[in-house]
Amino acid sequence: MRTHRIAAIGGDGVGPEVIEAGISVIDALAGRDGGFGVKATRFDWGSDHYRRTGRMMPEDGVEQLRSFDAIYFGAVGDPDIPDHITLWDLRLAICQGLDQFANVRPTKLLGGMTGPLRPELGQEIDWVIVRENSEGEYAGVGGRAHRALPIEVAMDVAVFTRAGIERIARFACETAMARPRRRLTIVTKSNAQRHGMVLWDEVCREVVASFPELEVDWKLVDAMAAMMVTRPGQFDTILATNLHADILSDLASALTGSLGNGATANIDPTGENPSMFEPIHGSAFDIMGKGIANPIGAFWTSAMMLDHLGEKNAAERLMAAIADVSRAGPFTPDLGGQADTAAVTRAVIDGIRAGPG
Repeated sequence: MRTHRIAAIGGDGVGPEVIEAGISVIDALAGRDGGFGVKATRFDWGSDHYRRTGRMMPEDGVEQLRSFDAIYFGAVGDPDIPDHITLWDLRLAICQGLDQFANVRPTKLLGGMTGPLRPELGQEIDWVIVRENSEGEYAGVGGRAHRALPIEVAMDVAVFTRAGIERIARFACETAMARPRRRLTIVTKSNAQRHGMVLWDEVCREVVASFPELEVDWKLVDAMAAMMVTRPGQFDTILATNLHADILSDLASALTGSLGNGATANIDPTGENPSMFEPIHGSAFDIMGKGIANPIGAFWTSAMMLDHLGEKNAAERLMAAIADVSRAGPFTPDLGGQADTAAVTRAVIDGIRAGPG
């Protein structure tokens, strides 16, 4: 039997709640399939760890993760700790330390869900957003000087390299080619950012030239945000920079009815390092401990992780169970229902056990 070793990092807020729900669903899939097993090792890294030790994770945290097949991550963020500490010292430290340079965020209006768009527009949403995950404004280049003086200055430098752009553009092209429409939209802002984004455009054009079967178009990021709302059916696979895709992917998830539905994968396409999978909602401290967090994003994330690990049948079975629950309920409060996390989890597990195959 195949056994996949998973590093489970619940993190902050509702993160541990949805990750534990996700692990129970994965265990149910493994029990139903019988051909694979999952061994989850839990790490208590996050803001509570920071309060105890002064670090979000141990100094050798990235090295501890290298031996795992995948990482299952909950959420990060604490109202009592500056965001730049919680983000940079945990999630971004893992992504950059393991060179997970491709962030993949699928977006689809699940059956039964109603987003803020008119129904005929919402039903057109079926996107995969590919986000460059190592450069841009999140490269960490910059600094502050003359603190608390009238001449105080702070800079964050957007970093774009030919190698970084080329590898994410190639990954996006391959992703688009694997989808039925074979359509790629490249997001830019080179009309205003005349150095880094112009290089982005140039290198992307060089890469897409090697994929003549792709239908490729280009959109400025501000126009893209508007058209995702007004003409969602125009898009399929979307490639954007680290900052632009961060914003657009949250917009995309909100259009499905709740940020709690969103899933994402931080991928090292070379396979040299483990990839990390996480729901895209935040730590949601306002509902922490109430047992009402929406676990759908964590379950969808589980399906992405299983597919990445080669368990395609289990991933499809899980997505079918999610679709059934999204149509018939139960629903957590963010989706207009009264159900708790446990009830949604039980419904998905029941769907897995009752499903065909």
